Amino acid sequence: MCGIVGYIGGQEATPVILEGLKKLEYRGYDSAGIATLDEGDAGIRRSEGKLVNLEELLRDQPLAGSIGIGHTRWATHGRPSEINAHPHKAGPIIVVHNGIIENYLQLKEELKQSGHSFKSDTDTEVISHLIEEKLKAAPHFEQAVRLALAELKGAYAVCILNEREPGTLIAAKFGSPLVVGLGSGEYFVASDIPAILAHTREMVFMEDGEMAVFSGDSASFSTIAGIPLDKPARHIDWSPLMAEKGGYKHFMLKEIHEQPRAVRDTIAGRLLEGEGDVYLEDLPFSDRQLAAIKRIIIVACGTSWHAALVGKFYIEGYCRIPVEVDIASEFRYRNPVIDDATLVMVISQSGETADTLAALREAKSRGALNMAICNVVDSSIAREAAGVIYTHAGPEIGVASTKAFVTQLTALYLFTIRLGRAVCALDSASGQRMIAALKRAPALLEEVLKLNATAERVAKKYMNARDFLYLGRGRNFPIALEGALKLKEISYIHAEGYPAGEMKHGPIALIDEEVPVVMLVPKNSAFDKTLSNMEEVIARGGRVIALCSAGDDEVAGRAEDVIEIPALDEDLDPLLLSVPLQLLAYHIAVLKGTDVDQPRNLAKSVTVE
Repeated sequence: MCGIVGYIGGQEATPVILEGLKKLEYRGYDSAGIATLDEGDAGIRRSEGKLVNLEELLRDQPLAGSIGIGHTRWATHGRPSEINAHPHKAGPIIVVHNGIIENYLQLKEELKQSGHSFKSDTDTEVISHLIEEKLKAAPHFEQAVRLALAELKGAYAVCILNEREPGTLIAAKFGSPLVVGLGSGEYFVASDIPAILAHTREMVFMEDGEMAVFSGDSASFSTIAGIPLDKPARHIDWSPLMAEKGGYKHFMLKEIHEQPRAVRDTIAGRLLEGEGDVYLEDLPFSDRQLAAIKRIIIVACGTSWHAALVGKFYIEGYCRIPVEVDIASEFRYRNPVIDDATLVMVISQSGETADTLAALREAKSRGALNMAICNVVDSSIAREAAGVIYTHAGPEIGVASTKAFVTQLTALYLFTIRLGRAVCALDSASGQRMIAALKRAPALLEEVLKLNATAERVAKKYMNARDFLYLGRGRNFPIALEGALKLKEISYIHAEGYPAGEMKHGPIALIDEEVPVVMLVPKNSAFDKTLSNMEEVIARGGRVIALCSAGDDEVAGRAEDVIEIPALDEDLDPLLLSVPLQLLAYHIAVLKGTDVDQPRNLAKSVTVE
């Protein structure tokens, strides 16, 4: 996600900030900008694209001053452009922001009625205008910031400057990371440790609802409501590479642990709880257009294809519209049957997958209504699709997809609610129930992450197996496919996923005491059938690793090893089951000594056919 750097002290701010932004490039971004104050005069430089563009601009138009803020933007609201790049300025107030403001449209309308004029499409610009508005009534800059932050809903980490108080820098956070570095007569603020590790190893980690005010050579911490806080510093002894990975050994492990945040960000601002509906800001289809859909084709590759298979269960189950799932590399070569009553949905993390992009173009050429689920704003697929649901996973560095997958599942669930309401297949009460379950998912994902040690123990036991089988039923069958793919990708162990009911039609011949069988057996409508399949495996000497619901003694008493997940609506079991499978694959790969983040023969984005 976006990167923030702030500085106040005795050095020139621009080089410090620019260096820090470079250390955050691994987070991904599409534009960048810096603002400084020099004797009360604000200077702002912004550019689209990579930091080299900003550097060139700064060479031609340098910025002076010993206080400043900088930002690298990963677009969420508004396409990548100079006008949407941070910092944003309203009157004397200058802001950089990481996160998503859920109520920005409401605030924007209120501010317009008060005479404010907006230049960008971002949610962030609202913050600068809101603080400017609060300055009319508040006696001090600090108080205006507190009043403004109290009205924000969503997630934010912000750094704020005021031309009228050129010696003050304010930072605050709620739901997005922010760390403060303590120097000798100087202070650093960043969204991640690597940005400031070269200057200090004494860090203060800010918690949700906290604010820091830096003025001169002093720093004070408090709650946003104004209650003073004593925040002890922590000494960081990470290497620069460890810092980039947040202290995790690999990017993949870091990204696995980012999944609760990624799901929260993907649903943020989209849930209309009272109506039992969702708001999908970049999906411009009317209820009438959606109601005219008679058939849906979902097209994707690899992990995204597995997400599509789960989406088929969601859409058919709730919307009663037939869904086909196609592998993108095959789609346009089979002369697909498409008409104007067909919706073709493509799914791609990068938005640049060549086969998926070709499938989208094929669908458009045949007159289909079309849309995309994508993680990268303004990517080729996002630009060419008629509508898009952006996942807010943030940049995914590890080649094996983890957080991109669970956010694709989330986006498909959101789309199901929107479509179901549009075609009158879902009433408001059903939509409310689905939304309530979805809101619980991030917290339960955090619980599932506590299974890391259990997954590592199981991995040590089975790391030398030459083959694995993964079995699941219904919406969990695609998760069996995804678990097998993760193991293949990063550990190079042969693994296959099957519908559990298909075992007797061939795969059962593979089972013996040397083949671990990963069974997905949560308490759901297919539980009894899946349990019977597990018994068939055990009867033939198979070694069962069961992923089951917490407290399920029936499964625990039969399986050789058990990984228990918390209970949630069975529609969302795929989200919770995905995480232990990712952790199991990860730990087996680490134990075998493979390159977890960059497995052999694989690339993050497949941009050729």
